[in-house]
Amino acid sequence: MTTRSAEHTTFVIERRLKAPVARVFRAWSTPESKRQWFACHGEWVPLEYALDFRPGGTERNHTADTDGLLHAYDAHYIDIVPDTRIIYAYEMKLGQTRISASLVTVAFDVEPSGTRMVFTEQVVFLDGYTDNGARLQGTEIGLDNLELFLERETSPIH
Repeated sequence: MTTRSAEHTTFVIERRLKAPVARVFRAWSTPESKRQWFACHGEWVPLEYALDFRPGGTERNHTADTDGLLHAYDAHYIDIVPDTRIIYAYEMKLGQTRISASLVTVAFDVEPSGTRMVFTEQVVFLDGYTDNGARLQGTEIGLDNLELFLERETSPIH
């Protein structure tokens, strides 16, 4: 018998990016851009990626880890204000087991040196899944990748 549980946590990651808000927002909103940076494990095998970036739209990122286990991210966009904020909900599955559900807000503010981005995630880990900080760590790696992507995009040498 499965033990049912729901453990809640919230984390906030703030980044100051050396790119204009429009460029940062575009990195989140276009499939060609987001697919390049939206991963926390470069050695995993991509299986399926799709992004329909609009209120009511969806995003899917399915990968297999080095053991072949499916890691499935499925999101639903709730609110989008161009160059200002993105709000979406998503679930994560390992294999066929749902391990979490989250609500995320990404806010963008103009700064003289570029963009202040604040990523806030409210997550509930389900049915005894023990995260041990992996979600926060993976999100930080993904946002590091976003920064590198933006730097490459503005670099004169690609």
